[in-house]
Amino acid sequence: MKRDLRLREKKEATNWLEGITYVGHECDAVQVQFKNSRAAFFRNSEGFPLKIGDTVVVEANPGYDIGKVAMTGPLVRHMMRKGGIDITAELRKVLRFPTAGDLEKFEEAQAREHETMIKSRRIAEEEGLNMKIGDVEYQGDGTKAIFYYIADERVDFRKLIRVLAETFRIRVEMRQIGARQEAGRIGGIGPCGRPLCCSTWLNRFVSVGTGAARLQDLSLNPQKLAGQCAKLKCCLNFETDVYYEAAAKMPPKDVPLETADGTFYLFKSDILAGKATYSTDKRNAANLVTISAQRAMDIIGMNKEGVKPIALNEEEEEPQKEYIDLAEQDSLTRFDKAKKKKKRKRSGGQHGNHGQRQDHPNKKG
Repeated sequence: MKRDLRLREKKEATNWLEGITYVGHECDAVQVQFKNSRAAFFRNSEGFPLKIGDTVVVEANPGYDIGKVAMTGPLVRHMMRKGGIDITAELRKVLRFPTAGDLEKFEEAQAREHETMIKSRRIAEEEGLNMKIGDVEYQGDGTKAIFYYIADERVDFRKLIRVLAETFRIRVEMRQIGARQEAGRIGGIGPCGRPLCCSTWLNRFVSVGTGAARLQDLSLNPQKLAGQCAKLKCCLNFETDVYYEAAAKMPPKDVPLETADGTFYLFKSDILAGKATYSTDKRNAANLVTISAQRAMDIIGMNKEGVKPIALNEEEEEPQKEYIDLAEQDSLTRFDKAKKKKKRKRSGGQHGNHGQRQDHPNKKG
């Protein structure tokens, strides 16, 4: 009996090693993902034919949990090494495929999550704790629950754990999350018109600084740079490496260019296009000239040797050459013009000299 459980809110990882034969020891570990992008590696010691998307029952502490397979094959070995996990380390096991009873018990536990979250918020408020419980995740067997909370400062929730355990008769685990994880749990649409990256595929949250926005020449407007979590957008880091690589080829900002026309100061740069705009005024835009970054670096090298080019642009520096059009020297219609002149002479001889002044032979003076 197969049921569609809402275990995962993230898209499956792309198995880019699919179809590639791994030379060496086969990896019997799999990655299983649970709610709120919680994932862990488990050992498939029984050799179950697992594939991405399969629902499995795995060992937990205590009891068992239910999740979906998110990664299999050689890609698991690669991700374990990347995460600093020893491949030969002792891992919890994949127990079995879930039965109808396992799925029914898990669905009952999921149905209690929202009510448990509302009650736990009320209990935390009665205890006077400055925290917000954002979500509750029950274990597959319903004997344990993880309470995800947000807090700006350190919270002593030892008493809260005892009250929650007595109220709901479960084992309690408190796990703190940040504003980015909270936004990924809630979800939404970003300014790009697509679902939030943190709610679809982004699992690791790297710190984002304003330096990434300055490097990309973005306006330092908090309303435009902040996401729904009130933090800087994660996508600011996506193209930062490309900008860093392109910025290394740009001329320094504090080095002016000396030419025979005068001194030019850097006004603005187009990093991706490799263009630099210079001004004759250090603070204002005056006599702006746009040149390539390579041309600017060449002029800086010439200035270091004491040489000043005639102009910033190479086109203005080189004298303009006069091109001679050989076709204009001998016009193609030169024969037609001569023919017309001969025609006029014949017509004048036959029909008289029209238009020419002639003196009458009998006229005196």
